[in-house]
Amino acid sequence: MKTATRRELGRFVVADPKICCGRPTFKGTRVTVADVLADVQRGLSWDFISERWGDGKITREAIAEAVQLARSALLDRDGRLADDVAAIA
Repeated sequence: MKTATRRELGRFVVADPKICCGRPTFKGTRVTVADVLADVQRGLSWDFISERWGDGKITREAIAEAVQLARSALLDRDGRLADDVAAIA
């Protein structure tokens, strides 16, 4: 049986099976990327989001990385729907 391992997804984002059931979180926290992206979607300011989650532990740079990771998962380099996303859409 294969054991899941920690995956560094960027400078600020990690997926660790021992933290939040492997959902992507910001390093050193239990704050999920999904929660922060939901705040971005709601139009909250990045400064407010940073203070809301962990008293500034999640920086604007970390939020930008999360947005970029989400964009990369959805779109290819030319801004078109990624092949693996198009296959399930």
